[in-house]
Amino acid sequence: MSNQNKLPSGAELLSPAGDMERLHSAILFGADAVYLSGKRFGMRAGAGNFTDEDIEKAIETAHKNAVSVYVTCNIVPRNEDVKQLPEFLEKLEAFGADAVIVGDIGVLRMAKQYAPNTDIHISTQAGVANYVTANEFYEMGASRVVLARELNISDIAEIRAKTPRELELEAFVHGSMCVSFSGRCLLSSYLTGRDANKGECAQPCRWQYALCEAKRPGEYFPIFEDTDGTHILNSRDMCLAEHIPELVGAGIGSFKVEGRAKSSYYVAVVTNAYRAAIDGYFKNPSPDYVLEDWIKEEFSKVSHREYSEGFYFGNEPGQEINDGGYVRDYEVSAVVTECRNGYIYATQRNKFSAGDLLDVLPPRGKPCLIRAEGLEDGEGNSIMSAPHAMMPIRIKSDIVLPSGSLMRRKR
Repeated sequence: MSNQNKLPSGAELLSPAGDMERLHSAILFGADAVYLSGKRFGMRAGAGNFTDEDIEKAIETAHKNAVSVYVTCNIVPRNEDVKQLPEFLEKLEAFGADAVIVGDIGVLRMAKQYAPNTDIHISTQAGVANYVTANEFYEMGASRVVLARELNISDIAEIRAKTPRELELEAFVHGSMCVSFSGRCLLSSYLTGRDANKGECAQPCRWQYALCEAKRPGEYFPIFEDTDGTHILNSRDMCLAEHIPELVGAGIGSFKVEGRAKSSYYVAVVTNAYRAAIDGYFKNPSPDYVLEDWIKEEFSKVSHREYSEGFYFGNEPGQEINDGGYVRDYEVSAVVTECRNGYIYATQRNKFSAGDLLDVLPPRGKPCLIRAEGLEDGEGNSIMSAPHAMMPIRIKSDIVLPSGSLMRRKR
């Protein structure tokens, strides 16, 4: 068992890593741990994910940076899946994975047999919603449970009070939600043949629906008075950054960010914001802790749906939202490679022009604004814009930025 898997003082920030680029973003911008998937057995088949060889490299990279790695094996497995699991679990142990995330008691048993020195985390797919179930999983060998997303703060506090302190509690605090219970859904299978319980969800809950009366085929009626119909199953995104004191007080030890299918930019920005929020709280823990305005603003700079607080505070969750799209107000213009001799050297990501105002986010830092004056290409020629993806550019500036800083522009 790796010594990486002990929770940091305070609370662990657990970020998604859909592929190697996202892994590096999570590490650079402040994650204590990452969760990722191989090409099989994970609940996000649409993400890039990792080959077995890549998992080994990812664990080596993360451990060099004192970051833990948890690998998902949380699909609802069929017979053909369980036949392939022993070899995979043995590899994870050999690679030094800090934990395997499982949602099925059969897979839990196999993990104990084939990866006996690797911690076992119980996935949110298992729907742990009470202390009896949490205790039972602990007795079965789990070191952590990822709580059902449908719990409120009081529920979580009671689970914490009635379970061993050695059992870690993890909960989702940010990202996409769905209308099914802790991710268990058959809608995608019914409508598209893609099994959500094996990581292939087509997200039909985001689609637009209308009523059709049986004797009036072809006549569609919006469920609400809206010319665009309604997205009756569509959920808002979750954002709990303003509630660090309540989350800590309830006994949550690991704050999980959803998003293995999201971009590396999303992972970087959200990880950086929660890193600042968590660190800000633990510098002077107080129930009166107030999130800094710049951290709040960061959540508007990534692709997102309208935010809510989910079920945490016992009210109606307000998940349904009559809109199938995302808010995308910012895009990455370039990524900084180095700063020297009065220049910022960077690699272009999206077209921007000389004179544009760029919002720059350094790793584990606070954003600042710079003007793209004196824009040049990689050979030092003056240019009016950077139109080509991945082209090297440089900007005249006395500001020194760390490598990996994100230069972005409001659309």
